[in-house]
Amino acid sequence: MNILVTGGAGYIGSHTIISLIDNGFSVIVIDDFCSGHIEAINAVSKYENNKIKVYNGDFSDVDLLEGIIKKYKINGVIHFAAHSLVGESMDDPLKYYKNNVAKTILLLEFLKKSGINYFVFSSSAAVYGIPDKTPIDEMSPLNPINVYGSTKLVVENMLGSTDRAYGFKYISLRYFNAAGAHKTGFIGEDHNPETHLIPKVLKSVAIGESKAVVFGNDYPTGDGTAIRDYIHVDDLSYAHVLSLKYLIENEKSKSAVFNLGCEKGYSVLNILRKIEEITGKKLKIEFAGRREGDPAILVASYKKIKEELGFEFKYNIDDIISSAWNWHSNHLNGYIKV
Repeated sequence: MNILVTGGAGYIGSHTIISLIDNGFSVIVIDDFCSGHIEAINAVSKYENNKIKVYNGDFSDVDLLEGIIKKYKINGVIHFAAHSLVGESMDDPLKYYKNNVAKTILLLEFLKKSGINYFVFSSSAAVYGIPDKTPIDEMSPLNPINVYGSTKLVVENMLGSTDRAYGFKYISLRYFNAAGAHKTGFIGEDHNPETHLIPKVLKSVAIGESKAVVFGNDYPTGDGTAIRDYIHVDDLSYAHVLSLKYLIENEKSKSAVFNLGCEKGYSVLNILRKIEEITGKKLKIEFAGRREGDPAILVASYKKIKEELGFEFKYNIDDIISSAWNWHSNHLNGYIKV
């Protein structure tokens, strides 16, 4: 089966390509490389001994999509392509609504016209905003507090409407904190700018600075720092493949929304101490004020995806940080060779 992956050169996209190939799928990638890395695709191709078909372009380009459809019989789509910086989304909301929403409308229109009815959507825990309970389940109120989360919720609503109107089957996966790197060390997390805790601190350790800034140490938690839920990127990538297989292989499959988190939270200081343990480096920790809109605790319930799709986690927090450290310690400049 041929699967179209939009944004396949990104962090989660490139890991998902490996999982797709390992599960017998052929992969066609569309990416404009505004934040993805062709080096990641090349590394996956080398690891899998598989020539991945890559198209450099916009996922909403109908002419490009038509050319791909004529050449390959596409059985399903995994849609990663999106702008995803929360701060930037607040500073430039139209950029986010245009790319994440308007262009996704064009993609969905094309898929409907082409009779491609299986769709896995990369959503986000940002759709919940500040939760009123923990762990968060899929029935928790949806109240995003930033533009990025709002765009993800708009697309989820659109998918619900397209299913009701046209029988378009989808699964929306709401990620919590994806982290880690592939076990081979060939691919990992390389964002610019880097805003996520684990890669940001590990990059600092790798270049000898070993700095860590903690935003807020007065939360109502055990050590005063915010608690978050982490999921290994390889577990996350397999969840996409499992979702796609469910849609394609079950005649009576139903569209669904699932959380992806491990139902176990770690405070910022927990993570920093674990980084010190794994890297053997002492961190220079600085405390700063809370960031606006940061809740004290964000922990997911994954009961629904476990019960309905049989999803189980393979990796724990030690695996996450160890694999990420393996990547960053061997890629001081990310994918860029100097």
